[in-house]
Amino acid sequence: MPGPWGAVLYDTRITHVRTTPRRYAFHHRGYLWLIDPDRPPAVPRALRPLARFRPGDHIQDAAHPGLTIRQDLARYLATQGVRLGTGTVSMLTQARSLGYVFNPLTVYWCRDDQGRPLCTVAEVHNTHGGRHRYLLRPDPAGRARAAKDFPVSPFFPVDGHYRLVLPEPDGRLDLTVHLERAGGRAFTATVHGTGRPAGTVALLRAALTHPFATWAVSLHIRYRGVRLWLRGLPVHPRPGSDPSAVNPTPREGVPVP
Repeated sequence: MPGPWGAVLYDTRITHVRTTPRRYAFHHRGYLWLIDPDRPPAVPRALRPLARFRPGDHIQDAAHPGLTIRQDLARYLATQGVRLGTGTVSMLTQARSLGYVFNPLTVYWCRDDQGRPLCTVAEVHNTHGGRHRYLLRPDPAGRARAAKDFPVSPFFPVDGHYRLVLPEPDGRLDLTVHLERAGGRAFTATVHGTGRPAGTVALLRAALTHPFATWAVSLHIRYRGVRLWLRGLPVHPRPGSDPSAVNPTPREGVPVP
């Protein structure tokens, strides 16, 4: 159901449920784009401050700054033994808006040149500027598993594994991420949304309904992190950091812990 810009806009509700070391739950609303990174939406000049798709916001390897999003993804897949070739990619992400973007999770659904599912890539960004990709081989229902090996939330160490349900969206967006640690499930995040063809009216509606959405995500992360810290949750140092250092404003990653 891509609109005149060849993309879909999803009004989203993101929910987090933390079960250990104490229960804590919240939700927030926003919007996400489903685009073809080969053909980013042709947003009119007057509206571009509300939606830009810059390769630098997703390029994994700083040594290749001139690559497009598609080229960088293909380069990454090649290092994992996966050949994208002339296959297609659908990318779920948040656009840069009003000069800022923070994408806790970007998902790429990759198909081969025959249109068959090839793989799914979950790209995680943390608030320290780090990025990491998980190469997934989901079953037909979109279910996959991956060992956690990248720090996001300061309230969880880098251990355990993710159980993900990431079916390629159509009119509906329904994603789930569970963090499983020793002793059971520690965290669950869900992203649900309804899509509409992306165009001028849809973008203006989303921007007016969720003004400063990209800034709000980042501020929401910090606000929730501070609340958890004030409640006494212990902070785990990032790998390679000084464990004796004190972080006065811990920041909670969204939606993947």
